[in-house]
Parts: sequence; structure tokens; C-alpha cells
Amino acid sequence: MSISPGQSGSPWWHLALKAGAVCGFTGVYIVGVGVFSAFGARSVLAHAVSLGQLLLLAVAFTGGWYAVSNRQLKPFERWLASAGTGLLAGLSYAAVLLVARGANVQGLFVAFNQPTLSAALLGQSGAGAIAALAGLASVTALAGAAIRQCPSAVRRTILAAAVAVLFGALLRDLWVSLFSTLLRGRWWVSTIYVSSGGLTWVGAGIAVLAGVAWQIAHYLIGQRRTPMIDVVILMVAALLVPLLTNAFVAQVMLLVGLYALMGMGLNIELGLAGLLDLGFVAFFAIGAYATALLTSDSPLALAHLSFWEALPVAILCAAAGGFIFGLPVLRVRGDYLALATLGLGEIVRIIVVSDMAAPAIGGAQGIVGIPRPKLIDHPMVSQLSLYYLTFALACLVAFAAWRLQHSPVGRAWTAARDDEDVAATLGLDLVRSKLRAYVLGAAFAGVAGALFATTLGSVFPQSLRLDVSINVLALLVIGGLGSLPGVFVGSFILIGLPEFLREFGEYRYLFYGFVLILVMRVRPQGLWPAPLSARHG
Repeated sequence: MSISPGQSGSPWWHLALKAGAVCGFTGVYIVGVGVFSAFGARSVLAHAVSLGQLLLLAVAFTGGWYAVSNRQLKPFERWLASAGTGLLAGLSYAAVLLVARGANVQGLFVAFNQPTLSAALLGQSGAGAIAALAGLASVTALAGAAIRQCPSAVRRTILAAAVAVLFGALLRDLWVSLFSTLLRGRWWVSTIYVSSGGLTWVGAGIAVLAGVAWQIAHYLIGQRRTPMIDVVILMVAALLVPLLTNAFVAQVMLLVGLYALMGMGLNIELGLAGLLDLGFVAFFAIGAYATALLTSDSPLALAHLSFWEALPVAILCAAAGGFIFGLPVLRVRGDYLALATLGLGEIVRIIVVSDMAAPAIGGAQGIVGIPRPKLIDHPMVSQLSLYYLTFALACLVAFAAWRLQHSPVGRAWTAARDDEDVAATLGLDLVRSKLRAYVLGAAFAGVAGALFATTLGSVFPQSLRLDVSINVLALLVIGGLGSLPGVFVGSFILIGLPEFLREFGEYRYLFYGFVLILVMRVRPQGLWPAPLSARHG
């Protein structure tokens, strides 16, 4: 059912009917698949609003926002459409849940149990539930419409405050750990958070002020801010946050750094040279297995080198893999190249798990006993030390990638990416240029693979799935294709944030999907786009 706002000639109630039905059944779906109960355990505002309730309110809010955006309607009709959307969403939602509670359909839908349905109906029953939910949804939809109609500066400030409250509640453990160190005590924790989780009213007020202050600062210095200042702020935060928090945060940031390393490799291939590589995990695997074979104390070990001795060998092996794989596939372009690289990635994965290769690389059992790297004869055993090792290597790789991007080689990649035919007419050797990008991207992935092996102490083929390549591709798109800072931002958003939300289990990937959709809808050039993309965006 299409509900495009561009439809002309439709009365306001037509839009309200369709949008309200979509919103209402979206709310039912959220309850029916268990998202509401899973998110209901986390309070956003203590004893007032849970994350599950906020999710349902967001559906009505979005419906009102959408309805008032219809430029085909007269101004007062837009408001009627928004109110009608909320009203019908609340009515349809309440009606379906009341029927489910009366029919006792828990046998068909496990999440439709009595406690969940009672919470989803605000503890009301019958006409009381219908009236309460219809009224609440209408008010929420009108709030969405009102914010949509505000001037841009006001709207952005309100949304910044809302995001600050949400982040304050969701990342409670991170903030408590960080500010406990900075403020030398936890006396303030009970003022901002309740012990069971969720912000107090004072905490919510502080979060709102923080969001408003952020937006004001953005307006005041936004025009004078340079990309270099942003990069320095990013690096300082990456250096200090793991140091001032705890081992879990350092572990999450270590994972972010590993994906950022891979992202910088794929950024050369895709962001600069325009090579869509869906088998990128193959080079990560080569780097990891090369390190394992050269450093482990396993019977499969080929040598007993240190990490520092094995690292350049792993990089060369991954680069050699890129050269060997790249020669046959880089003569094709576009979707055909993506499928060819996907096939190469699967070939590597199948070889790794095969019985044929098991005597050499362990097969499904993998390789264990990989030692941690040493720095001046001291093993780096803590997550913090391994994170700083990853951070240092990521900075070196970022510097190399930046130099390449602004060299004649980088400009040749960009020319081939923008128009291969024109680049070939100007004398550019396309295969050689693409192969160079492919080999360098593979080498960067080899660095990440070597770090991954030594950090985990083992390598298993189960860690080298296709979704690693997909995640690296997604973080590039979210951060901004061709943008080095965007690689780090995308890695933190798509890899780091789901780790902080582990209490939601698999449902945390709803945030992942939501961020992907939201960024593609409102900022398709990425959160930190390359300068040229930003100007065109």
C-alpha cells in the first residue's frame, strides 16, 4: 500500500486512513514479535517511559510528521490529517490488541501474553484502553506535526535534545564509567540515574541542556570549524574514552578499530577506485591465518616468530592474495565485479573449512595458541594496551591512505571511478590502476587480520563469514564513501553501538537497521562525507 505524500487530489481523510492503518499495525507488529517486551525492560525516563513505550510513541510521532508534510493539502487539512493519523493508529492498535487479549492467542504468538498485552494497553481494558491509546496517539502525532512545522533551527534543536536524552539512557554504563573517573566519585550518579536504570527528571533535564548546548555550539562555530579540528576532536576522544572508562569499552573500541582498518582498505577499493568488493573478508582471513601460522605454538605452526616479525609477512601475503585474485576479475566492472569478488570470498571460506586444507590450517578446528604481541619484552595482555596498538596501526594506515588519496595514484583512481571510458581515453591503464587499488586494499585488510588473530589468540573459519564484508561495506556507506574520518564514524555507529546494547540480544540489530534506513533517507552522502560529496550533497 503506497502512501506517497506526492499523491494529488486525495482528500485529507484518505491520507489519514492509510497512514493511521500503517502506523497502527506497525505498533501491533512491534508488540507481536516481542520487541516491545524486550525493550520494555529498559527505562528511558525512570518510572515514566520505557524504551518499548518510546518506540510505540515514535511510530505515532512519525505518522504525524509524515502526514503534515503533504504539500498537496491545504494547511488546516494537513493538521487534520496528522490528528486523524494518530487517532486511527491508536484505534486500530488498541482494537487488535484487545481482540488478541480476549481470544488468548498466545499459542500462536508467544509475545501476545497477558502481562505484555496489559503493558501495551497501558493497563486499561475495553473502552478505557481505546480512549486512552487513541488520545495518546493523537497528541503524539500532533507533536510530530508541530515539530515538523517549526523553523529548521528550532526543529534541529528539539531533535538534538531528544537524541541526547535517548543516548543518555541507552549508554548509561558508558557515561557512569566515564564521569565517575572525571568527577572522582559516584555521588552524582543517583542524581542523574536511578539504580534500576533510566534517567531521573534531573538527568533528563541535564541531557536536554546538553543537546541544546551542542546545537547552539554547532550554530556558533559551525561556519568557522575546519575538518582538521573535527579530526583532532575525534582522535582525542578515541584516545581518552577507553582510558577513562573500563575494559569493556576498550574491548568495544578495539573491535571498532579492527573494522576501521578493514574499512580503510575497502575505502581505497570502493570509495576511491569504485571497485565493489563483496569478498573483502578473504584478505582479512589471509592476514589472520598467516599470523597464526607464523606465531602460534600449535602443531600447525610454520615458524615461531614474534607478532612484529609476522606482521609484514601477513601484509605481504594479503597483498599477494589481492594481486592473484585481482588479475582475473578486474577486467569486469560494476555488478559483475561484485559477483566475481563474492565468488572469490566464498572460495576462500570453503577452502579454509575443507578437509583438504585441514592438515595445513586446521579446517573447522582453526588454529589456537596465538601469543599476544610484546612491547619491549612485555606482553600486551590488557584490552587497553591492545586497543592502543590497534589505534596506532590505524593511524599509520590512515596516514598512508590519506597520502595515497592525494597523490597522482589517488587522482587516477578517482578518475577511473567517475568515468572509466573517459579515463581510458586520457591514457589511463585501467587494469593496472584497479589492480593497484585492489592490492593496497587487501594489504590494509591483512593488517586487521593480523591484529584480529593476535588479539583473540585463535583463528576459526566461523569468524570469516560473508557478513564481515557486508558490515565493512555498510560502515563505509554510513560514514561516507571516500572519507577517511567517515570510516571511523561509520565503524563506531554500526559496530560499536550494537555492542553497547547487548542486553537487547538480537533485537539490538533493529537499531542497526534503523540507522541504515535513517542515514540513507536524510543523509545519503554519509555522516562524514568526503569534501566533494559534501558539496554535491
